[in-house]
Amino acid sequence: MNSGLKPIGVVPLGEVCELTVKSIAANILGYLHLDTLILPPMEHPMYAYNERRHQYDAGAMITAMESLSFPQCDKIVGVVDLDLFIPIFAHVFGEARQGGRAALVSISRLKPPSLTSQEALNLQMERAAKVALHELCHLYDLHHCMEGLCLMHFSGGLEDLDQTPLYLCRYCSLYLRDALSVKRRHQRAAEKNT
Repeated sequence: MNSGLKPIGVVPLGEVCELTVKSIAANILGYLHLDTLILPPMEHPMYAYNERRHQYDAGAMITAMESLSFPQCDKIVGVVDLDLFIPIFAHVFGEARQGGRAALVSISRLKPPSLTSQEALNLQMERAAKVALHELCHLYDLHHCMEGLCLMHFSGGLEDLDQTPLYLCRYCSLYLRDALSVKRRHQRAAEKNT
């Protein structure tokens, strides 16, 4: 599928299950209809470790990802198996800068208590996809939605996340469609000028 935009880069940071990365890429294509490109793994982000909290600083990791050049990609989604925080929350499942270029998804807290069954693995993959899609939409400037049955509704815990659908409400769908349309126009104009 060609969305008319550069692909979304999906990149593992440190040790991450390859199946998780492929699942996130497939869900971006399947639900948002945006092409994806799985990028080579990046090194473990030790620079973001906070000894006091025994967690990794999501903001520091996003800043580092945004400083790197990924000219072949429109946006970047980093995938980690690390416990993330931002200063105002004890932990986060993912993080993105509104309208930015890079987002993060952590599978650390998305794992069911036992991964011995296929059902548990499927639940983890679904949770990771929801977080990735949600954070990616923030990169296209979508905000949290008050509609409970919208992917952009804020999820503070796993129970909230599990009740969140894998789709956007009508309003958020229209907003994303318009944001992508503007992005396509800007990309075409930039390509004409080169």
